[in-house]
Amino acid sequence: MNKPVKQQQNQKQGKKPRTAITPTREEDFAEWYQQVVKATDMAETSPTRGCMIIKPYGWAIWEKCQEVFDKWLKDYGVQNASFPLLIPMSFFSREAEHVDGFAKECAVVTHHRLESDGKGGLQPAENAKLEEPYVVRPTSETIIGDAMSRWVQSYRDLPLQLNQWAQVMRWEMRTRLFLRTAEFFWHEGHNAFEDHEGADNDCRHVMGLYEKFFTEYLAFDGFVGVKTPEETFPGANKTYAFEAMMQDGKALQAATTHDLGTTFAKTFNITYQGRDEKEHLCHTTSWAFSTRTIGGLIMMHADDDGMIMPPRIAPQQIIILPVTKDDNAQAVEEFCEKIADDLKAKGFRVKLDNRDMRTPDKMWDAVKKGVPIRVEVGGREMEAGQLTYVRRDIGRDSKTTLKVDEFTNQAESILDDIHDTMLERTRKFRDDNTHDVANVADIEAFYKAGKIGFVRADVSILEDSALEKVMGEYALTARNMPNADNGEKVLIAKAY
Repeated sequence: MNKPVKQQQNQKQGKKPRTAITPTREEDFAEWYQQVVKATDMAETSPTRGCMIIKPYGWAIWEKCQEVFDKWLKDYGVQNASFPLLIPMSFFSREAEHVDGFAKECAVVTHHRLESDGKGGLQPAENAKLEEPYVVRPTSETIIGDAMSRWVQSYRDLPLQLNQWAQVMRWEMRTRLFLRTAEFFWHEGHNAFEDHEGADNDCRHVMGLYEKFFTEYLAFDGFVGVKTPEETFPGANKTYAFEAMMQDGKALQAATTHDLGTTFAKTFNITYQGRDEKEHLCHTTSWAFSTRTIGGLIMMHADDDGMIMPPRIAPQQIIILPVTKDDNAQAVEEFCEKIADDLKAKGFRVKLDNRDMRTPDKMWDAVKKGVPIRVEVGGREMEAGQLTYVRRDIGRDSKTTLKVDEFTNQAESILDDIHDTMLERTRKFRDDNTHDVANVADIEAFYKAGKIGFVRADVSILEDSALEKVMGEYALTARNMPNADNGEKVLIAKAY
């Protein structure tokens, strides 16, 4: 886990470091995570069971994700659309394997009106029961497949590439903000092609976009590979997954793409007249990443002082704190405003924090929210035409003083270096905590000893009858078969 240098020195001296987040990651990782969400003011639980309210700071992260990735999808040829939140139950019934995969998570609407219960409350009206119940969208393969059956007539209509930014509902019994909530936000792509080659290329290409986005914007890396048959998306022929390692060694499935073959085409009659003038079934795909990515950002990057925000996705890349006294307050604030304006003109996301509160409190707020660069300017810096900045990724005490022009000219390279440092740190943690094992006994010994991380074994281990017992005992799952190992290895881990 990432520890500031001063914390490491304190530990060597036998002192317990002062942290903004209690408990620390080592003391209670699950509660630490909840406290980081609270300290960053990203989200809170809502009155609706299992659902969350995403607050402005958290939503700004998701907006930035949409801004970047939506452009990439459009450059790829994908068009945005919107489909109903309520899906006829009969649509799910038509695809048995798919409905089996989601049945326990479906919320169902059965009535269209309320009436008084005679006791001062409300109840569903007896005469307002729907002829057919509706499922609140857990995913949209069925409703979009139905539309595709009308929109595709000829090979000239293909490929049909669609995406929607939407919210979905899966009735989770045990919830955690961002990571697993009954309602969450995502984008979901649904494409149709003439043949398997087109569908498979689509899955691979979009997974490449995910990998590029995660590494270049979120500063976290993982393992890209194919899911085992048991872990494949319901109704799919093949699922590609990006599996990332959190600081507690557990896996987070950050994104997936699914080669659906002709499964949904058969069910919803998605056919086209081919170049040979014969009727053919389309090959379809689907893919997504969601707001659980924000939970991944926290568990991968945050420390015991709060969040460390990747600069390219940060709502605020630079925060400026005027350090004032009564006799210089106006002059210092005007000096800071000029710095902020110059940085904004260069395209940086900047906040000038001139709230009427103590500077240490504003400093800690910036630290907990993980703002990549904190700039502090007092009377002495103003008179010298200087500023002092602190990089959040290095630690709260890493102060550097520069001339204002020097800083504004170097800001981009400083932010790039923060990104690169964060990405390299997560890659090192991943690699240091991925362990090769030879057999089931090695897997059992690893987790019995309380070690953290992934184990990697020859894919043939999945055929060992002893594996199921060990997987169940330690709550393990097969995450994927990494492309880097040519599908010859399988990753096994505890997961969120």
